[in-house]
Amino acid sequence: MAALIAENFRFLSLFFKSKDVMIFNGLVALGTVGSEELFSVFAFNCPCSPARNYIYGLAAIGVPALALFLIGVIWNNHTWNLVAECHKRGIKNFSAAATFLLFGSIMGRAAVAPVTWSVISLLRGEAYICALSEFVRPSSLDKFPAEYGAEVLARFPCKDVPANLTKFRDEVTRRLRYESQLFGWLLIGIVAVLVFLTKCLKHCCSPLSYRQEAYWAQYRCNEDKLFRRTAEVHSRILAAKNVKQFFGFVALDKEEKELVQEFPVEGVQPSPQWNAITGVYIYRENKGFPLYSRLHKWAKGVEGNGPSPEGHEMLFLAS
Repeated sequence: MAALIAENFRFLSLFFKSKDVMIFNGLVALGTVGSEELFSVFAFNCPCSPARNYIYGLAAIGVPALALFLIGVIWNNHTWNLVAECHKRGIKNFSAAATFLLFGSIMGRAAVAPVTWSVISLLRGEAYICALSEFVRPSSLDKFPAEYGAEVLARFPCKDVPANLTKFRDEVTRRLRYESQLFGWLLIGIVAVLVFLTKCLKHCCSPLSYRQEAYWAQYRCNEDKLFRRTAEVHSRILAAKNVKQFFGFVALDKEEKELVQEFPVEGVQPSPQWNAITGVYIYRENKGFPLYSRLHKWAKGVEGNGPSPEGHEMLFLAS
């Protein structure tokens, strides 16, 4: 148990430190696999009752997948950038293609965990067997006793059946597990094909070279890292000044005193500046020169985010 807890903490640490999309998605998938295993071991308990099996089995697959999807949407930066964009500027500056790509990016990233959950659930087969055992036609089972019906079939997942039905229970379980795993492998194949086609489409339609795309990714990562670090220092110094003005002094440790002395903070950024650097950003150029983010655009004094004679949208969205 201790090893399991340690593995979960290690996963969370890697999850929050990851910057690369593939690593991020891989960690999400691994975390989902572990969660599904724990759920199957500790939580899944088929009621083995007609009408309840179907609801419980589908809920065991669908409800966690829905919750994971919503969590993925909430944790995606694009979601809140889109909310800010609609609130401040609307989406009139976006073409239909850009809007589709934006929603596709949000949904695609959010779908990693629920798809993984669904695949693992189908490959394990317990939920599928629980949900559909009562719907197996007795006539499809050779020499199945006529006096037994759906009520007995519903108890097959719990192995609570008369001794003379043991071989039928094994056959039904084997048949349903085959179907469940088949659907799981088909889902994996469909997702793999979709990911491959999406990557091909993105690189074929991208106006940037591979090297420039890599540079853009590095710039976004560094800008976000430096912005967060600087914002944390700026807010701490500003808070220290305000606290000192209220009490007449402020209790700072050695590191904080050095920060206050090294970085003078005179005031705060006005709301128009925050609005200018907040929202959805799609790659554009200004007179042939790339603009890699909203902060970059603000620093260069460029207005607007829509397509223009000097700019064009790209299939890859900035975080």
